[in-house]
Amino acid sequence: MAERLKGKVALVTGAASGLGRATARLMAREGARVVASDIDANGLESLAREETGIAMTAVHDVTDELRWTAVIDEIDQRFGALHILVNNAGIGTMGTIENTSTEDWRRVHEVDLDSVFFGCRAALALMKRSAPGAIVNVSSVAGLLADNNLTAYCSAKAAVRHLTKAVALHCARMKYEIRCNSVHPAFIDTAILDDVVPGMPREMLLEKLAEGNPMGRVGEPEDVAWAIVYLASDEAKFVNGAELAIDGGLSAQ
Repeated sequence: MAERLKGKVALVTGAASGLGRATARLMAREGARVVASDIDANGLESLAREETGIAMTAVHDVTDELRWTAVIDEIDQRFGALHILVNNAGIGTMGTIENTSTEDWRRVHEVDLDSVFFGCRAALALMKRSAPGAIVNVSSVAGLLADNNLTAYCSAKAAVRHLTKAVALHCARMKYEIRCNSVHPAFIDTAILDDVVPGMPREMLLEKLAEGNPMGRVGEPEDVAWAIVYLASDEAKFVNGAELAIDGGLSAQ
């Protein structure tokens, strides 16, 4: 199945760690020229050293719409095309409706939702010239199933789900040949889990989370990365405006 993305230029945000890092690496191994972006410059440097298929790195605050314009312009200058956009950068915070601070509410929406809007809007001009193309937005199972202690996160990720569909319909009706889909992971073994129960030993946390999943385990970054590769590839050329749950059956209950 090698070279499923051969000839394509792909931008992956939040690529320095976790799901973004796994996705950037798999896309590079599948033949894409990968632009890895993240606010973590050191993480990007280590990724580029490990993976020769990383064609460009960009220190990128995804909440800054002007920085989005600059990154897309640099991609245009370097490659003259953009075929794939993966809006992956995100954060999480715990909190009920009563104890979520206004600061946390705004910050989660800024990183998890506003950045997806900025990214889709900024990338479309170049992606239209490069079509066919694909946008994959990383939402969450929390965008499908609510949790009383993830108020801001559930709100932002549910909005990403509907924003994805709006972008998909717009592109289809404008005949842009750009698909837009969302993925909805459950708990995945990445650093973001450290915010779930601060102070709990990681092995204990993984065991606790696994107990609540029908498959009895927590997901791995590659479980999500392979799904993103599929949605970005020509194999999914008739998949548009869809949501793919990568949750071990959690949302099927």
